[in-house]
Amino acid sequence: MSIDQNSDELVPERESPAEPRFGWAAIRPLVLRLHFYAGVFIGPFLLVAAVTGLAYVWAPQVEESVYDHELHVPAAAGSVPLDQQAATAKALVPDGTLTGVRPGLTPTDTTQVIFTRPDLQPSFHWTVFVDPHTGDVRGQLETYGSGQAMPLRGWIDVLHRSLHMGDFGRLYSELAASWLWVVVLAGLALWFGRVRRKRATAASPRAKLLTWHGRTGLVLAIGLLFLSATGLTWSQYAGNSITELRTQLDWTSPSVSAGVPASSSGRDIGFDGAREATLRAGLSDPVEVRPPAGPGKGYVVAQVGRSWPVQADSMVVDPATGAITDTLRFADYNLAAKLSTWGIDAHMGFLFGIWNQIVLTLLAVALSAVIVWGYRMWWLRRPTRGEARVGRPPVRGVWRRIPGRVLAPTLVVVAVVGYYLPLFGLSLLGFLVVDAVLEARRQKVAA
Repeated sequence: MSIDQNSDELVPERESPAEPRFGWAAIRPLVLRLHFYAGVFIGPFLLVAAVTGLAYVWAPQVEESVYDHELHVPAAAGSVPLDQQAATAKALVPDGTLTGVRPGLTPTDTTQVIFTRPDLQPSFHWTVFVDPHTGDVRGQLETYGSGQAMPLRGWIDVLHRSLHMGDFGRLYSELAASWLWVVVLAGLALWFGRVRRKRATAASPRAKLLTWHGRTGLVLAIGLLFLSATGLTWSQYAGNSITELRTQLDWTSPSVSAGVPASSSGRDIGFDGAREATLRAGLSDPVEVRPPAGPGKGYVVAQVGRSWPVQADSMVVDPATGAITDTLRFADYNLAAKLSTWGIDAHMGFLFGIWNQIVLTLLAVALSAVIVWGYRMWWLRRPTRGEARVGRPPVRGVWRRIPGRVLAPTLVVVAVVGYYLPLFGLSLLGFLVVDAVLEARRQKVAA
């Protein structure tokens, strides 16, 4: 008997390559090697994603303080009509196209008048903040995304997505999301396979680290799988595959029809009339009122609250008559669309407010610890004599001992997953090539 270098357990001496192996014993070495390589090479990407994601989670509270002047006003009696506020903002942004008005949720919140401008990057807006009581402009800022992130949160968001390196930088986050679920599932398989094995009597430092690493990963598993799945929906290549698949399965989120009957009256009820019409129809704040996109189009009033998983209703208002011409309730979404909405909001830390932020914080901190423990275990596996080197990887060539009836379907599954997650497939192929080169080099030296 000997100590397994990869699990600190008592295992038989190395078997002959020709010895048949079945069941878990057949695939465990391959799973172990996959978990090792994925952890070593993808770990830095996961660590960066965890740290930047943690910064983003708490950015809303920070921006409330940093941008207090733009976001908040003293409470006062009376209010200025939304149309007047929009006109004031429009005069300051002559090159902008007004896309929406967000009334404040409380009397101490400013009204946000949102524009697109020719010089802005995709998903960025130019927002003018207006005091709803006096009509005075409190400031102008570049905002980001549907959540109207202020510049600080927008900067952190882009950092988390792409490290501010454009489309090339997005590969880092997609690589992390593409491999996270693989690392988690492989780790779970190794952990549940390990508890059935006879453990070594002496608890080495590496064995203790392995216990912390495994138990923490076990607790985190569901949360990490969730982050991987939702993170892939935003990715560059896998995201396109997911969008295409959702479209084919009719799992996309529905939208209201903005078309309205033609009218020759020339009357326009304005932002105030549209908001009043939807208030009477039961559409609660917070909302964004979007102006008609052109002739024959109506005002679209959509709920933008993301703390509760049901604030996603929207209505269309005829600008000539004030009639509600179309209504879309979140309750009418199909299950896939609901899960997508909830998943995205939860990933960003919006769902259920601060409790969502706390859960994501625990996930990010614990994931960082698991990664550090993994690298520490790798370091402890380095040779203790001779030239100092990094830890040894698990033994090579284990796939050749896997029965064909197990290996063949595994390769098919990997090929399908690699097609839909191309960055995963290409990086896995890269691992295999590097592994083969290193093995050939080792055999050459041994000869």
